[in-house]
Amino acid sequence: MKVGIGTKIWHPELSNIGECEIGDNCKIHSHVWIGDDVKIGNNVKVQAFSFIPKGVTIEDDVFIGPRVTFTNDKYPPSGKWSTTLVKKGASLGASVTVLPGITIGNNARIGAGAVVTKDIPDNVVACGVPAAIHAGK
Repeated sequence: MKVGIGTKIWHPELSNIGECEIGDNCKIHSHVWIGDDVKIGNNVKVQAFSFIPKGVTIEDDVFIGPRVTFTNDKYPPSGKWSTTLVKKGASLGASVTVLPGITIGNNARIGAGAVVTKDIPDNVVACGVPAAIHAGK
């Protein structure tokens, strides 16, 4: 595991953190699972009980709420991993599920409990099951 300057991992003995890269000034809460080859940028906050498997890249300034689950195998256990990208400034609310092969755009907001089944563009709010772009404010 490569951890950047100023990054704090709360109770690492209560988490499973593989051979990944975590940037500077991140806050990783306890009871998280971060797999091998995951890349996490700078100033990222990962709340408790989140699951981030191999193939996920999280850019700078992203918020991952509690119990967020990323998946990386569309038809498990196929062993055919898909990559997922969360772009700069995105925010995922509590208990969001992200299916494999998804890109979440810059500054996108994903509402709590959403299931993200397709790419989310930049600067939108998406919520629901499946997640859809929310037109209101």
